[in-house]
Amino acid sequence: MNPLTLVYTEVLWRPLFNLLVGLTSFTPGHYMWVAIVLVTLVVRLILLPLSLKQALQTQRNQGKMASLQAELKRIQKEHQGNRQKQAESTMALYRKAGVNPASGCLLLLIQLPILIALYRVFLTEIGPASAHYLYSFVSLPETINLSFLGIRLTQPSLVLAIAAGAAQFIQVRFFSPTTPTPALASENDSSAKMMASMQKNMAYVFPAMTVFISLQLPSALALYWIVSIALAMLQQWLFKRTLHLASLPPTV
Repeated sequence: MNPLTLVYTEVLWRPLFNLLVGLTSFTPGHYMWVAIVLVTLVVRLILLPLSLKQALQTQRNQGKMASLQAELKRIQKEHQGNRQKQAESTMALYRKAGVNPASGCLLLLIQLPILIALYRVFLTEIGPASAHYLYSFVSLPETINLSFLGIRLTQPSLVLAIAAGAAQFIQVRFFSPTTPTPALASENDSSAKMMASMQKNMAYVFPAMTVFISLQLPSALALYWIVSIALAMLQQWLFKRTLHLASLPPTV
């Protein structure tokens, strides 16, 4: 086993596998779906400090970008017809002002390895053959109930895939920020219209992708995604209500 695989296995996959099995053994009836909900809650709690930091950073970015609108209009007018120069000047202005447009992607990038690890966890048959992966303090339940509302969590499910897509649509549609597109001053600017159209289409593209991907994977992952999105929306609502933050980008 190479060092990268070893780190991935011992830092992500094995802890998640043990957490899932351990929680399943403690739940009445040994229902795995209950353990998946609890695992999702644990992951969200671990990521909570980073989520709060991202929310505060987004708030600062929004304030800075609002104050830069006059300068952005000047750049657009000065380099009219030269989109490359506009982009270079805009990014230089962002760097000078300390604005990072890609800061909202950090949580998603962090969660990707977790999703991959969970995918492997759900593909692993939980039984005597995989008992050697368990820590000494985690016991293997005699039986594990893999059913959720009649759906077997180790198999793809159209119902949960559609539910995951619907949850993604609600989050993107109602929890996305409504800040104006930077550096696009004129309503007649074709690039402004194109970017606005792309942002609007994302409300449909992301959910469609979620449904398609969920149909290829064990439905346990779709259930995890649904619960994660629900907790993320609750978290965003609490941030905005208690910390008086403006519109925040959707996080998962």
